[in-house]
Amino acid sequence: MSPNKAFIFLALLSFSPQLFLSLSFAEEDNGLLMNYYKESCPQAEEIIKEQVKLLYKRHKNTAFSWLRNIFHDCAVQLGGPYIPLKTGRRDGRKSRVDLLEAYLPDHNESISAVLDKFGAMGIDTPGVVALLGAHSVGRTHCTKLVHRLYPEVDPALNPEHIPHMLKKCPDSIPDPKAVQYVRNDRGTPMILDNNYYRNILDNKGLLIVDHQLAHDKRTKPYVKKMAKSQEYFFKEFSKAITLLSENNPLTGTKGEIRKQCSVANKQHHEEP
Repeated sequence: MSPNKAFIFLALLSFSPQLFLSLSFAEEDNGLLMNYYKESCPQAEEIIKEQVKLLYKRHKNTAFSWLRNIFHDCAVQLGGPYIPLKTGRRDGRKSRVDLLEAYLPDHNESISAVLDKFGAMGIDTPGVVALLGAHSVGRTHCTKLVHRLYPEVDPALNPEHIPHMLKKCPDSIPDPKAVQYVRNDRGTPMILDNNYYRNILDNKGLLIVDHQLAHDKRTKPYVKKMAKSQEYFFKEFSKAITLLSENNPLTGTKGEIRKQCSVANKQHHEEP
């Protein structure tokens, strides 16, 4: 599956466009469904797909934002597996950063915290290992990794990888607004593949959690298995993404369908 198809898949998963505002069929809550809009708006997914294609052609890096969005909105593949997912989720009437931080692990939390938080969503250990394989694409901003470089370099890092990291992050206190980053995977930076697991076994992971994933006795066996088998990685990634996408969605009459995706409708003030 090509990168633009992956981008489309992520957009379809989380998109709640103005196109659907006139639809009033959701009085009955049937939850998430495959082909949710086939009766009410059969062209919906095709329209979204074409718009996403245009956006991807203009700004390829935004594909990684969609990948991140599925973790945030529901808690892709850019060269990875095709994953058919249910649609029909509605928008919340409020966005709660504190809730997001409570349920989703931070970049540099311990592997125990990561396993616990995803485990609370029903995702098992191989599923968590597969989800962190999303670090195969995109980039890590220097603000998230300079503590591994300054004042002293983390001895756990592969010495061959350090000069590149220092070149990309030359300041011990980087400007958070500056565009300073290191690609997560220098070999295949735009492709979701199992190269990430080979990298972290070689101590080239950028984040603390990447290093812990490769060395913790609970996760290392799965890291090694995914490093050897991309098919196994894709299988576990698909299962975990499906679970994540169906984790506590707003459906039926809960929430709303926003007129503008980034802003809650003004007439609503109640929860959620």
